[in-house]
Amino acid sequence: MTYPVWHYDGVTAVRQMADLVIEGDRFRLSDGADSHALADLEPRDTVGGDVVYGLRRRPGWRIGFAGGVPDELARLLPRQYRYGRIIDRYGLWPSLAVFALLAAVAVVVFLRTPALVARAVPPSVERQLGDLMVGDLGGRTCNGGDGPAALAALVQRIDADDAAIDVRVVNLPVVNAVTLPGGRIVIFDGLLRAAKSPDELAGVLGHEIGHVKNRDVMESLLRQMGLSVLLGGLDGNVGGYTHALLASSYSRSAESRADDFAIGMLRAATVSPLPTAGFFRRLGGKEGKDGVAQALSYLASHPVSSGRAKAFAESAKGTYRPALTPEQWRALRGICPSDKDVEKPEFRF
Repeated sequence: MTYPVWHYDGVTAVRQMADLVIEGDRFRLSDGADSHALADLEPRDTVGGDVVYGLRRRPGWRIGFAGGVPDELARLLPRQYRYGRIIDRYGLWPSLAVFALLAAVAVVVFLRTPALVARAVPPSVERQLGDLMVGDLGGRTCNGGDGPAALAALVQRIDADDAAIDVRVVNLPVVNAVTLPGGRIVIFDGLLRAAKSPDELAGVLGHEIGHVKNRDVMESLLRQMGLSVLLGGLDGNVGGYTHALLASSYSRSAESRADDFAIGMLRAATVSPLPTAGFFRRLGGKEGKDGVAQALSYLASHPVSSGRAKAFAESAKGTYRPALTPEQWRALRGICPSDKDVEKPEFRF
C-alpha cells in the first residue's frame, strides 16, 4: 500500500513529496531506502488540516497527510492522543473526577504529615535545632540578681519532674513566650512586665510546657518550612527559621491540648488558674487602648478566645498558694537589666 505524503528529512529545510510505502508492520518512503517500524511514528499537532507524524529518535523528521489519514491506514498508525493516554482511554470528565479525589487525599495527607513526622524526629535532632535557635537570640538572655533562682523555683514548682525543660528570659520588650525545639522555652521580658502576678506567668509557662510535651513546636516548624528545615536547615539560615517560628501560630487543637496540660499542671502544683484566665481575658480585650500593640504580639502566636479563659476559670477548685513569694516575684521581674538598645528602631531579631 502506498500513500502520498509530504516529508521533511530533519537535515534540510526543503519540503519534499513522496509516497509512504507500507510493508507489513514497517514503512519506507519512495525517495529513500531506509525502513522503519510503524510503531516508531509519533503523532504531532495537526497543521492546516494536515495530519503530521514525527519519527522516534529523528529530531525534525516529519511526514504529513494532506487532508487527513485514510481510514485503512489510520488503523495501522499509532493513535493520536488529545489529553494523554489514560485520560483518552477513560474520558475527560471521569479522569477529572479521579484526579480531584486524589488531590483531596493528597491535601489531607499533607495536612497530617507534619504531626506524624514531628513525632518521628529524634529528640537529639530536635535538641540540636533548639540549641541553634537559642544561640540565635544574640546573647540577650537575662541573668540579673536573684532572677535566675526565682525562675528555677517557678519551673520546679510547675514541672518538677522534667530536667530537660530549659526556660530562660530574653531582654526584649515583647509580650510573648515561645517554645523552641528540644524543650527550650523563651519568655520575653515584656511578658514578665505585663503579668500582674507569678500565677499568671505560671499558667503561661504551663501552656508552653504543654507544647513541649505534645511536640507541637516541631509540627508547627515542619508545617511552616517543610522537611528542608531538618534536612538542610542547620546552617546560617537558622535566624530566618527562628523568626518564622516566632511568627507562626499553633492550630486550635494544639492550643486546646496545651491549655488542658497547663490546667493539669497548675492543679498538681496547687497554683490557682484564675489569674491565667484573667490574663487571657485581658489580652482578648487587647488590654485597653494603650496595650493593643503589646496584646497583639501574644495573640499573633497564641490565639486567645473566651472559651480558653473560661476553661481555666472553670477548673478552679480547692485552695491554692502563690506560685512564688513576693520576694521571688520581684527578683524574677528584675532579672533583665535596663537596656535602652532594645528600643532602637535599627534593632532586629
